[in-house]
Amino acid sequence: MGIHMFKFQKSKLLLAAGLLSMTGAANAGYTFDLSDNDKITFGGYIKADARYTDGNVGAVDYWYGGGSVLPESQSNFGIAVNETRFNTKYVHGDVTGFIEMDFYGDAVAGGGNEVISNSSSPRLRHAFIKYKNVLVGQTWTTFMNTSALAEAADFGGPLVASAFIRQGQIRYTNGGLQLALENPESYGGYRGAGKRDDGMPDLIAKYTFKGDWGNVSVSGLARQLKTATNQSESSLGFGIAGRIKTVGKDDFRFQIHAGEVGRYIGVVASTDIVGEEVEETTSVLVAYRHFWNDDLRSNIFYGVTETDLTDRERSHWGVNLFKNITKQLSYGVEFGNFDMDEANADSNYLQVSAKYVL
Repeated sequence: MGIHMFKFQKSKLLLAAGLLSMTGAANAGYTFDLSDNDKITFGGYIKADARYTDGNVGAVDYWYGGGSVLPESQSNFGIAVNETRFNTKYVHGDVTGFIEMDFYGDAVAGGGNEVISNSSSPRLRHAFIKYKNVLVGQTWTTFMNTSALAEAADFGGPLVASAFIRQGQIRYTNGGLQLALENPESYGGYRGAGKRDDGMPDLIAKYTFKGDWGNVSVSGLARQLKTATNQSESSLGFGIAGRIKTVGKDDFRFQIHAGEVGRYIGVVASTDIVGEEVEETTSVLVAYRHFWNDDLRSNIFYGVTETDLTDRERSHWGVNLFKNITKQLSYGVEFGNFDMDEANADSNYLQVSAKYVL
């Protein structure tokens, strides 16, 4: 009886490949059908990066919208695996739960250092519940078009010019229309990052046009910001982003953002408040992906962000080559440059990556 029951339960587990499209990540996963209405999916990837940098912007695991300016140029070499991530998706009928972690947590709190263990704490990326058209929890901001991110060995590519935030939100979706109330945070002024006790959620609306040709999204952002003296200022921003299919499997990706978009753009390249004034930002990202054959592809990308009050101009360009060894295993090499023009600082980098997708 026990053996037959084991075989019966085992036969109900269906192992299959799936796409975790809810996060905008095309990472394969393993799905188990537990019953007619219950499924669980495990996904993620293991990624190892060897990275050489040279210049007067301090070395980091990946370029974002800021950096430490060094008194003179320095070279640095490092090997890291922190981008590695793991996720789980639970589906019960119309209800979906999703959680994902990577390993960019605090290495000090995690007990790690480069002398002995190189440990790093897990870090929460996504955790949300979705029921029919409503999503509640933490995930990519609705202001963001994840398909418009450049494919890069450097994590996220030109983040300096990307809409790139994960935060708590309540989102409603109806076809191509998405409306969301998202966690507010007034970044900048004299108080920098930190809780300002913002009293109103950020309001975001986005509409995405889709077809066989690709997709284009138009998004708007309205917020009430807190100044350094705890005054309230209104801000408005917009974005247009998408991925367009071109020749064969090639595609063109772009992002254009302008207005008072603040922290939503550039990963600290832009601020919300400077003293008592709201900062305006202009940001452009372009990327092209070309397939040489089914297993070999290249990307070239460029992103730049400019701000008015802090007078920043920061950019990142790169070119890469990726080779698929198997459907799950690939490696790549990338060369590029990150530039902080207002500080007369820039660094070149060369990165080699290996990635195994679950």
